[in-house]
Amino acid sequence: MLMKTNKPPGKRRSVVTEAAGSSEAPASGPADMSESEVASLYRLMTWLSPSFPVGAFSYSSGIEWAVEAGDITDATSLRQWLISMLTDGAGICDCIFLAHSFRAASSGDHALLADLAELASAFAPSRERHLETTAQGRAFIEIARAAWHNALLDRLVASCKAAIVYPVAVGLVSAAHATPLAPTLHAFLHAVTSNWISAGARLVPLGQSDSQRLLAALEPVVGDTARRALAASLDDLGSATFRADLASMRHETQYTRLFRS
Repeated sequence: MLMKTNKPPGKRRSVVTEAAGSSEAPASGPADMSESEVASLYRLMTWLSPSFPVGAFSYSSGIEWAVEAGDITDATSLRQWLISMLTDGAGICDCIFLAHSFRAASSGDHALLADLAELASAFAPSRERHLETTAQGRAFIEIARAAWHNALLDRLVASCKAAIVYPVAVGLVSAAHATPLAPTLHAFLHAVTSNWISAGARLVPLGQSDSQRLLAALEPVVGDTARRALAASLDDLGSATFRADLASMRHETQYTRLFRS
C-alpha cells in the first residue's frame, strides 16, 4: 500500500537535471564583476605572477647570507625574519613608494613622480639590493610595455629621471592601466613575500608544505602592511631591519652564492 505524503507543492527537477546541472543561466547581480574589474584582476595576476619574467628568482634580498650566518635555520626563524622585513623594512617602504608613485602618476604630477623615483632609487641599503630592485623595475616596465602598450605609460616613464625601481615600476604600470591601488598593493606584497619564501625554501631547505604554511601564516601580516601603506605619508618611510641590511651588504663578498643578492 502506498503512503501519501503531505509535502508542499514545489518546482520539481528531474534526476537528469540534478546530475547534469541546470541549463538555466545564473542570475546576474551585484556580485558580478565589471569588464574593467575583470581586466584589472587578469593583469594583476599576470604582472605579479612568479611566471612574469622579471628575474625575481635570482634574488634573495640577503636571505642567503642570513642562512649561512645561522640567523635563519628553519621555518620559524624564516617567518620571524620575513615579518620584520614586511613590517619594518623593505616590505612597508616599497609599498609606500608604490602607493605614492601610483597617486602621482594618476594625478599627472610628473615633477613629484620624478622626485619619488629618485628617492626610491636612493633608498636601497646596499649595492646588491639596488641592483635587484632596479633590474626588476626595468624588466617589469619593458615587458608590460611590450605586451600591454600604453601611451600614458610611455609619458610617465619619460618623466622619471632616475632608474625606476621595482615598486615604482608597479605603481606606474598599474596607474597607467587604471588598476585599483589597494589590490595592486596586496598583489605586490604577495609576490614579494612568495619570492622570499621561495629563496628561503631552497636555502634552509624547506619542503613545499612548510612553504605554504609559512605563506598562510604571513597572510595577516601582508594584509596589515598593505593597509598601513595606503594610509602612510612619505614621512613614514624608514627601516629598522639593520640585520637584514647588513645581510644584503655581506652577501656581496660571500664565498659561494646561489643568488645575486
